Amino acid sequence: MKKFLISALLLIGLSMNVSAQQRPAPPPHPSKSELIAMKSRELDKRYNAEKKAILNHPLATKKMKRDQLKALNEKYQSQKRLLKKM
Repeated sequence: MKKFLISALLLIGLSMNVSAQQRPAPPPHPSKSELIAMKSRELDKRYNAEKKAILNHPLATKKMKRDQLKALNEKYQSQKRLLKKM
């Protein structure tokens, strides 16, 4: 009886230890289209924040703002093109 009790406790303890070591399922990876959409939203958000900062700058002249916006638009368009090529 004693041997049975000890072996049962040992078996239960080992099975609990094995089940506790199992890893949870990894989170699902986003699909290619979801990844592109997420990157596009981040790019749009960053573009709008930079544009707002340029337009609201108190010391920049109109010409400086125009030049900065032109450079920002070129950068934004090139990054959008790269995203569409993916």
